[in-house]
Order: sequence, then C-alpha cells, then structure tokens
Amino acid sequence: MLRYSFMTATAHALIGAIIAAKIPNPYIAIPLAVISHVAADIFPHWDSGTNGESKTKQRLRIEATIDVLLGFLLSYIGIFWLFPNTDPIYTFIIIIASQSLDWITMPYYFFNIKYPVALWMYKMQKGFNSKLDKPWGIINQVLVIVFIIILAKLF
Repeated sequence: MLRYSFMTATAHALIGAIIAAKIPNPYIAIPLAVISHVAADIFPHWDSGTNGESKTKQRLRIEATIDVLLGFLLSYIGIFWLFPNTDPIYTFIIIIASQSLDWITMPYYFFNIKYPVALWMYKMQKGFNSKLDKPWGIINQVLVIVFIIILAKLF
C-alpha cells in the first residue's frame, strides 16, 4: 500500500522543511510555504487522490495518513542529516503551513463535512492541481524535490 501514497503531503512536507532550514524568519517562511503548496500542485504530479474515484474513501484515508506520516519522517531525517541546525519545532510549523491547503480541505474531501472555507478551498485547489498518473507523476515530483534540495545545499 505504501507505494500508492508517496507524494502529496510528503512533497509538501519536504519543501516546507527546506524552507524552514533556509528561511529563519517565520513572517517570510510561512507565506512562502503556503505559496509553495500552490506551485507544487501546479507542477504535474501523482498523489493518492489521482484516480481517486476508483478508490474507496477508506483506502484514500489510509493512503493519506501514510503519506502525512512518511512526509514528516522523511522531512525530519532530511533536516537532521542535511540541515542539522534547523529547529525541529519551527520545522513542524513550516511543514504544517506548506500542507495547510490540504489540511483545510481534508474534512470536506474525506468526511463530506461541508463548511464554506473547506468547500471554497477544495474548488480552488481543483483549479490549479495538475495530476499525472504513475510512474511519471511520481518521477516528476522526485526530480523536483531533488532539484530543490540541491539548490538549498548550494545556496
């Protein structure tokens, strides 16, 4: 099952962790993390919601949970290995900011809880979310993350 849910929250978490490592000012890092979510979703990618109509809600919930946990795990491994001076609590805050658009829509998408902000955010995200099926959707995101990590290490 893990192979089906690798990128959505994971990619956003990794980008958020890199932002936390490189930008210590939360007044800059938090808005940048939210903007990075939109930029990452515009780039063609695969996520657990790709072909979601063919999956049960239970399967989507499990895959999303694995994705979130994997994202935090990989982000903290990366931070401790590549950017060891980064504050773990600050990293957590920036990761949440980078995933925030998905957190806002989660009650609507997974539990059909229709509150105005979630519904509006869900519709907005569908407008810029560019999906690409496996394997290229996963390969694209891995390449983008590797590129961002290399840039972060160089600068």
